[in-house]
Amino acid sequence: MRFQLLTIFPSFFDGPFEHGVVGRAAKNGLIEIETHDLRRHATDRHRSVDDRPFGGGEGMVIMVEPVCLLLEELAAQAPEAKRRRILLSAQGKVFDQEDARRWAEYDELTLVCGRYEGVDERVADHLVDEEVSVGSFVLSGGEWAAGMIVDSVARLVPGVLGNEASSRRESFAPSEDGGSVAGLDCPHYTRPAEFRGWATPEVLLSGDHEKIRRWREEAAREKTRRYRPDLLDSAGRDAADKEL
Repeated sequence: MRFQLLTIFPSFFDGPFEHGVVGRAAKNGLIEIETHDLRRHATDRHRSVDDRPFGGGEGMVIMVEPVCLLLEELAAQAPEAKRRRILLSAQGKVFDQEDARRWAEYDELTLVCGRYEGVDERVADHLVDEEVSVGSFVLSGGEWAAGMIVDSVARLVPGVLGNEASSRRESFAPSEDGGSVAGLDCPHYTRPAEFRGWATPEVLLSGDHEKIRRWREEAAREKTRRYRPDLLDSAGRDAADKEL
């Protein structure tokens, strides 16, 4: 899978993608990450890619032309690729794990990193497939969000994780029984079994795999109810309540 990152700060990504599963996946050829400078398609001697907003107001806005020309250039390099184009902005739909799973099915994911006051609305209306945000807060630029999304999607590409079951048994993964409810992962413990009087639940030390499975399912549901009740739809709550 190839990630294409459109930004005015291509050197921003020099370090983050060299580490962890993303770094290993890139070195092993399972994913490719390419950064592209929007200023490559600037048309003035100052290499400007932003201008003041029509109608007045504070801040500067990324212009539509350099974004359009760069997207067209990348599309011409691999015209047959199954690709998805994403604009990263505070105004978009909130990104979630279902988006990551969906995007992992593409050959190429293009991420347009917003900056300044925003990006000309014609980019969202005509040049990309989706506009997304990584949360209800404002960042200095889309580069931070792009790094999070690359990591989230890359780890779902086949072969990237050493244990493929890891991505099926973590937070926000669909329930293993085929249901539609996705919740948080269960609590995890490791050695020592007791530390400063804080004990590991005895069931995890019992060796009874069925009891451990049931405990983990209930512990995950309880943690989801406590911290992210929004993840439990009415069907999921009804099913959980019946098991109590």
